[in-house]
Amino acid sequence: MFNIALLGAGRIGQVHAANIASHGATTLWSVVDPNQEFATRLAAQYQARQQSVDEAMTDPNVHAVLIASATDTHADLIEMAARHGKAIFCEKPVHLDLARVRDCLKVVKEYDVPLFIGFNRRFDPQFRRVKTDAQAGRIGKPESLLIISRDPSPPPAEYVRVSGGMFRDMTIHDFDMARFIMGEEPVSVYAQGSNLVDPAIGEAGDIDTAFIVLKYASGAMATIVNSRRSSYGYDQRLELHGSEGLLCAGNILENQVQHYGKQGCTSALPEHFFLQRYKSAYAAEWEHFVAVLRGEAVPDCSGDDGERALYLADKALESLRSQREIVL
Repeated sequence: MFNIALLGAGRIGQVHAANIASHGATTLWSVVDPNQEFATRLAAQYQARQQSVDEAMTDPNVHAVLIASATDTHADLIEMAARHGKAIFCEKPVHLDLARVRDCLKVVKEYDVPLFIGFNRRFDPQFRRVKTDAQAGRIGKPESLLIISRDPSPPPAEYVRVSGGMFRDMTIHDFDMARFIMGEEPVSVYAQGSNLVDPAIGEAGDIDTAFIVLKYASGAMATIVNSRRSSYGYDQRLELHGSEGLLCAGNILENQVQHYGKQGCTSALPEHFFLQRYKSAYAAEWEHFVAVLRGEAVPDCSGDDGERALYLADKALESLRSQREIVL
């Protein structure tokens, strides 16, 4: 049985707490959060302890930490955990500053502990099936990838100001997905963006609508379509076109009932947001991390993968600001 210290008792921390507690090989040993009310409530729910950061890191009973705290704490907590020999599961991103990420990863390498970065969409059953089918040659040589990711509504401007912007906060998932599906690194990026959804986002210095094109040495291309607004729910789709066919992963609907009548055919809306849409992906990534703890696997999404996704986000932002294609 592996004892896990959860650092962060907010919305995503609560998702991870449930997966830790429900897994047969892991126990939610302790909860750490500066908000005592949140920590107390979550710890009580799972009969776990409340600990400080120092207590969790130095506790010999803790085998691993799951970092689901505020983004600006991730790198410091990763380094601290590495120095104490803990296996690490960290929500994306490691940090918003690329140099800080690279310094952090040096510490992880020095102490030789496993680090998994939670790009959970890699573990979505549909997207992973696209990946495995493509690897099996079912559509020949991949030639173009289309990733559509639209949130149901924009975040508050206050969040935008501290999030690192759309590319580092939202599109970073799609940069990782493009790397995961295509299996090769892009050689250039070109980004265009607008502020169409909420003027407050523009006033905060960000965009809410974007198109990004990645080009590869093979000649293949990937297009990412992002919006902070989708009136019909959380729009998460992917298409991979190859020389011998097409693989499509569509939206997960709230239910599978279709109504046929004289006026036409209707179906349910897509799942409302990421907690619903990617519920199975969160469980699957935790299953994978348990395999890492057992020594049966290496992290499928490593610190280097996290660094590369942030690098692409930074270069896309450079393209947006300069209005030109950026060679990588």
